[in-house]
Amino acid sequence: MSTAVNKETLNFLSALEINNNREWFNENKPTYLQAKENFENVVNEIISEVAEFDKSVERLEARNCIFRIYKDTRFSKDKTPYKTNIGASLVEKGPKTLNHAGYYIHLEPGKSFLAGGVYMTEPKNLKAIRETISSDSETFLNILNKKSFKDVLELQGDKLVKVPQGFDKEDPMGDYLKFKQFTVFHPLSDEDVLDKNFVKNTVKVLKEIYPFNRFLNEAIGR
Repeated sequence: MSTAVNKETLNFLSALEINNNREWFNENKPTYLQAKENFENVVNEIISEVAEFDKSVERLEARNCIFRIYKDTRFSKDKTPYKTNIGASLVEKGPKTLNHAGYYIHLEPGKSFLAGGVYMTEPKNLKAIRETISSDSETFLNILNKKSFKDVLELQGDKLVKVPQGFDKEDPMGDYLKFKQFTVFHPLSDEDVLDKNFVKNTVKVLKEIYPFNRFLNEAIGR
């Protein structure tokens, strides 16, 4: 039987949004630890199933992929001490690796989603991705236009106003070359998150992301 996300996990995050202060958090830390353990168990099961088609994640452990709930407020106007979401990044080199494409699972009441690709990467890697999109447009478009991909995922990211310097302004792939991030998203309702088949459904979406990630990572040359 698949591990499911407990309703109490989302309830804790909802309550934290209302009571985002250290006193409340410390009083409710046992509930947070239960929510974290629940999410960790879910993520471990997802890793196990994703590893069947993407070997790059097979050595990952959920405890090393889940982001801290504690915020760094040193340079932020928002001084609330805690994130009101819980997320995990499944990337071969670990969650802090920005240069490789991977998978992301984000739980936040009313704002949950699954994602893949690269959100931030070094300029040389971004250039390499753009060059590969330009030179191997057929492969890239085949990935994006596959019906099962389009049914569950949308390419998103900040874009430049013009085709980046160094690329032909008339390049047929010009609109894609403007992207500064190459990420795909799948929104999740609270009902989706609490579905008993959440792991199975998540893995199905991540399997659609896999060719997209592979294309990006091969472009980067990892």
